Amino acid sequence: MFTEAIEAILVDQCTPAAIRAIENGGSAAALWKSLADNGFLELMASEDAGGAGLDLDAVFPIFVAFGRHAVPVPVAQSIAARALLRDVAAPEGMVTLVGHALRNTNGSVSGSNVAFGSIADFALANIDGQLALLDCKKAERTATGVRGSLVASLRWTKDAVGTPVGDNGNGVAVFSAALHAAAMAGAMERLFAMTLGYCNDRVQFGKAIGKFQAIQHQLSVMAEHVACAGVAAELAFKAGAKVPALLATATAKSRTSASVPLVASTAHALHGAIGVTEEFDLQLYSRRLHEWRMADGSEAYWNRIVGEALLVHSVPSVLQFAMEEIL
Repeated sequence: MFTEAIEAILVDQCTPAAIRAIENGGSAAALWKSLADNGFLELMASEDAGGAGLDLDAVFPIFVAFGRHAVPVPVAQSIAARALLRDVAAPEGMVTLVGHALRNTNGSVSGSNVAFGSIADFALANIDGQLALLDCKKAERTATGVRGSLVASLRWTKDAVGTPVGDNGNGVAVFSAALHAAAMAGAMERLFAMTLGYCNDRVQFGKAIGKFQAIQHQLSVMAEHVACAGVAAELAFKAGAKVPALLATATAKSRTSASVPLVASTAHALHGAIGVTEEFDLQLYSRRLHEWRMADGSEAYWNRIVGEALLVHSVPSVLQFAMEEIL
């Protein structure tokens, strides 16, 4: 029910033109207001706080939909923030997540390559395991320099940091990685649909290029990776849980990230020359996929976490480890 309602709004208001406008410095207020006014930010907030109290498995398809529509506002992060804040009321406005904030020697706090850091109003940050709610208006913002990117690095002075609002800061990095895994799964779905449609429409040598065996082979491999990414991303969103588990999220993030280079490169290759143009919508998704792959750590970072956990567990096989600790 919630997914269909959100999809309806995204189809209507999160168009490629609207995404480009926000990327070029336009206001995100209209899109944000539509999502906030319909109560979607409170999906994971407790019922006592006026929310829907949904568990992870219920919101997973919603987070995938955000990736499928390349949503240019931190709505997924704002939903997750309400689950992480527990009994603390979330502020009004766009909230993003900083999973690996660094406390500098002068007391200032920095967050590198923060999702939606250029437009977020607040940031929920993990600082040495403590949970901090920071005002982005008080932060120094540094853009990545990538055209159209809404990612930015943020730095707060010591006076702007304030006191912790919880001791569950480590959950921020895990939740943020799970959100990016779901977003990548959704974006790869859209990328594959666009590529399949183009191959069925583009005619060469008297027939659609999708009829050629070499093209079909590439589409098949692409489809396998898209399906694998969707299944892997779902590992982080278990029924009955409010915050993703570390090892399940590590597996989800590493597996979805690993599929990005093949899926994105195949999509651009099969689209040919039109696929590299700024005017064509393909880049709205492939560009985000590469950005999300590196967010919160690439597959190498998360693979190490899983590998180290395997080494300290006394289990006879990797399969048993996966069954007991991940699935």
